[in-house]
Amino acid sequence: MRLEIGIATLLCAAALPSGAQSVDPKLLLNPPANSWLTYHGDYTGERHSRLTEITPENISKLKQVWKFQASQQLKASPIVANGMIYITAPDNLWAIDERTGKEVWHHQHTKNNAFHIGHRGAAIYKDTVYLTTPDCHLLALNAGNGEVKWDTLIADSGKGFWSTNAPLIIRNHVIVGVAGDFDNLPGTLRSFDADTGKPQWTFYSTPPPGAGDKSSGGATGGQMWNTGTYDPDLNLMFVGTGNPTPVLNGDARPGDNPWTCSIVALNPDTGKLAWGFQVSPHDTHDWDAAEVPVLIDGSFNGQPRKMLLQASRNGYFFVLDRTNGKNLLTKPFAAVNWSKGIDEQGRPIPNPAKEPRKDGALIAPDEGGATNFWPPSFDPKTGLLIVNAKDGYGIYFYKPEHGAYGWAGADYGIAGKGFLRAIDYKTGKIVWEHAYPRGSSSAGVLTTDADLTITGDATGNLLALRSSDGKVVWHENIGRMGGAPATVEFDGKQYLLVTGGNSLLAYALP
Repeated sequence: MRLEIGIATLLCAAALPSGAQSVDPKLLLNPPANSWLTYHGDYTGERHSRLTEITPENISKLKQVWKFQASQQLKASPIVANGMIYITAPDNLWAIDERTGKEVWHHQHTKNNAFHIGHRGAAIYKDTVYLTTPDCHLLALNAGNGEVKWDTLIADSGKGFWSTNAPLIIRNHVIVGVAGDFDNLPGTLRSFDADTGKPQWTFYSTPPPGAGDKSSGGATGGQMWNTGTYDPDLNLMFVGTGNPTPVLNGDARPGDNPWTCSIVALNPDTGKLAWGFQVSPHDTHDWDAAEVPVLIDGSFNGQPRKMLLQASRNGYFFVLDRTNGKNLLTKPFAAVNWSKGIDEQGRPIPNPAKEPRKDGALIAPDEGGATNFWPPSFDPKTGLLIVNAKDGYGIYFYKPEHGAYGWAGADYGIAGKGFLRAIDYKTGKIVWEHAYPRGSSSAGVLTTDADLTITGDATGNLLALRSSDGKVVWHENIGRMGGAPATVEFDGKQYLLVTGGNSLLAYALP
């Protein structure tokens, strides 16, 4: 009897391996080579690895080690800690053994009617893994066995909110945003206690209804649905905000509509705004600025700077001084025809002739943007931000008879061509580009110290290129990559983790 109880207890516990490291704040600040602890790999958002075993010269020998098959398309980035890989899809979190690719446990959230558009990934802290759900719940699960520790509500999905993002963990703060393009939904970012799930603070990028705050010109929206970045020296987190609502009807919300389509810097302990920079004043084209704010330290015009880089959906590349939000550089990195130039603050100036109208206006970029949620990578050796981009044109139209608020319309796919582009952060110039033969890519990018860039194209190819010149050195068809690749070291050997279709695949040299 005692033996049976003991075995049952052991099977239920499914604890983390003995000797497992607690993922504490110090580990998050300096992730070891055998882990990928945050959506971006670390707090900078660079998505750059110092591992060098896999090189342009030997990558042709790369072999698939294992393949994990999920029940949905994977658009997430894996989290790797203590011998486990955590990968997500809407309402689902799988824990996988890193060496075999076998499922250890699986959590499925109760089916709901929220918007199941995709999911970016999980987060880990101490012995807990965190998951957001389409119906705006934040779940804390035991990292070893998947038992739910607590379940808290981020926002009311009945009002039109949903959640797709991977949480950002800063000390004991679990910071999550939401999405939602319905009118009258304020842009919402919230912090919860990592141990208890209790709310800590809420930041609104646009005023909530009834607040009496007219600073946004009547605009709502500005949702923060992608994972931000963090500078521990400044104790500031940085996050991009989405489009204003009503989406295409700019007349209903006069002015610039801060802080929509912006990059904002917040104190993670209080949620207070330190500064904001608006990349698309008075957006009328659905160009969320939710793209990754990448943090780098380096020289700019001969001076050492703490900088923030963003290749934004509106077609412009921005370099900001992240200590104060001042603009250092604004340059287009894709086809752009919607602005009249750049103002004294470094912001594009909207051209009234390119507003949506009843007979339609031809606009570049198109509604999908010059880039979107998929993360870029910054290679410190070359000084290049490498991003999947598109030169695209769409016809935007607004018809008052469709109603005073909300969507009017846009023909999204008039013309377009996809590229992988490498941008010199000091000048904004395109140093090299790789043109895709068909379509544009929604894959994230990874770079390494071995002069490698890893991404995927629209036809299902996993691609490896030289970071220095963009030459393709290897490819393999795996199904469309919707997530972002990661690389880690298991038992002294470098592994590449990528998603293709419904699968997570691990590659290594023989």
